[in-house]
Amino acid sequence: MSELGGPLTGLRVLEFAALGPAPYAAMLLADLGADVLRVDRPVTTVTGDPRMAVLNRGRRSVVLDLKKPEGVQVALELADRADVLVEGLRPGVMERLGLGPEVCHARNPRLVYGRMTGWGQHGPLAHTAGHDLNYLALSGGLRLLGRRDAPPATPPGLVADFGGGGMMLAFGVVSALYEMRRSGQGQVIDAAMVDGVASLTTMVHGFLAQGRWVDEVGVNFSDGGSPHYDVYETADGGYLAAAAAEPQFYAIMLRHLGFTPDELPDRDDVARRAELRDRIAAAVRSRTRAEWAAIFDGTDACVTPVLSLTEATRHPHNTARAVFTDEFGVVQPAPVPRFDRTPGRIAGPPPLPGEGSTPALREWDLPPHILDRAQAAGALGPEPDRART
Repeated sequence: MSELGGPLTGLRVLEFAALGPAPYAAMLLADLGADVLRVDRPVTTVTGDPRMAVLNRGRRSVVLDLKKPEGVQVALELADRADVLVEGLRPGVMERLGLGPEVCHARNPRLVYGRMTGWGQHGPLAHTAGHDLNYLALSGGLRLLGRRDAPPATPPGLVADFGGGGMMLAFGVVSALYEMRRSGQGQVIDAAMVDGVASLTTMVHGFLAQGRWVDEVGVNFSDGGSPHYDVYETADGGYLAAAAAEPQFYAIMLRHLGFTPDELPDRDDVARRAELRDRIAAAVRSRTRAEWAAIFDGTDACVTPVLSLTEATRHPHNTARAVFTDEFGVVQPAPVPRFDRTPGRIAGPPPLPGEGSTPALREWDLPPHILDRAQAAGALGPEPDRART
């Protein structure tokens, strides 16, 4: 591990507790060296052991009651000293708390103010509730996950929440920081999950414009329409992912399945796709997933076993690259991306609400009289004793 720390070492990030994509963005920044201080609420409805909530890893926590002016004052003092503020509340909530971007920028003009929502800061749906599935649906992304004559898949919150949301917010933060080096001015980032998912579909929109894609489900070359780019069940109920898009890789796949090209329908013959799919499916069902994994291992057939989350942590390739790591007793993905001189690292376990607040507030150099006033008003929570929790 480099002694230089991650590439974001020295960056101060103030995170306001939220769900899903905003904490993910903060986690990415913390993994790369940022000092992330999370503002937690006195009461939370989040279930589960907070010590296992790996999305919150690598930062410290301070508990503030933002319904009290003394709590808001502490938050403003922290924002004065932050390089980045990250929040994932509905539009207008931070303004009502007295912590909106106008107030913060009047005090700290260099602040990068990152806002994470589903629908964005404006628009007819801006103030309505929603979840990953809704943002996928309205952006056109969910329909791409369907199969012909079947409803679309119901994926966990990976694509909209984390791909279109958290990653886009983190990208926006580092972009705004880069620009701030030139202008000396911070700015507001309006990161919306519906925007982010739409961006993820850019290539498909290009295919549509080129006439290489049909706006229907399960008829295109990489949406299950092509037999050589699909998922097949094995003899033991497992699955193989076959993605032999290029002809040379397809030839390797057929050879390992036991076929010669001339005994199967042409893969580009749309009229005989069903026949070709049935032949491939029958071949795959003749062996177990483990047998096929061994047969295709190390080949250019572009065929891989479909692994579960726990199986993925044990796969030899993932093990060799340390894609997953065991930290504080929890197996979890390692920091990404990788840097050769200043690698990221997991700075610590997920904090209990308020854990690490005493050293954090000291290091952030908050005025003692502000803290004393907040404590006296019950707006600043105590630091918990992790060993007794």
